[in-house]
Amino acid sequence: MKKTDLAKSDAKKLMGKMHVPGAGAFGKEAAVVDRREQRKRDQALGLVPFAVKLNSELVLQLQNLAKERGVDLNQAVAEVLTKGLAAA
Repeated sequence: MKKTDLAKSDAKKLMGKMHVPGAGAFGKEAAVVDRREQRKRDQALGLVPFAVKLNSELVLQLQNLAKERGVDLNQAVAEVLTKGLAAA
């Protein structure tokens, strides 16, 4: 690697650290949580990532249900699953 390439690489790293996506203005707290921190929070709550493939119509119904109830999609799916499993 040439000396100039090394300098360019260092400059890109420095600029990336100076401009952090999601960082707020001076005096405001950043609301963005990194993935590692979010994973720790979810684990503390006993949450487990669970990916499934669903029909797009079913997903639309779940999204509409979440909007109607004013909750996020995770909570709406958990409620539907809990009620469905209790009835089974």
